[in-house]
Amino acid sequence: MHPFVMAALGGALIGLSASLYLWSHGKVAGISGLLGALFVPRTDDKPARASFLLGLVIAGVALQAFAPQVFGSGAVASLGVVAVAGLLVGFGTRLGNGCTSGHGICGITRLSMRSILATGTFIAAGVATVATLRFVQGGN
Repeated sequence: MHPFVMAALGGALIGLSASLYLWSHGKVAGISGLLGALFVPRTDDKPARASFLLGLVIAGVALQAFAPQVFGSGAVASLGVVAVAGLLVGFGTRLGNGCTSGHGICGITRLSMRSILATGTFIAAGVATVATLRFVQGGN
């Protein structure tokens, strides 16, 4: 299947799942918010949140099993770099009061100015990080 079709299909499925979650639960499908609420003692919809997140993991594992070529040729960074990057993403998510899924997928489609600005900031930070790492490493 052509990569453009795969990307369009993936985007459609993400949009459909976010729309269904909003329609059925009345809440934005921000992954960081779903995950963070699992650790809050008084959250009343933990099963729905956990199910959504579990579905993401199961879909990834199934895709890895049936179409491993879509994940590329392997890791491009060490485990330490990935761990630091994960911590920075988590810090940025808390600082931005949401993640790329919440702001980028759900917020922008609702024309939220806060989400538009947050997503622009995420993209700019990602571009600056990649450019800096490539400059420091002397790579391409």
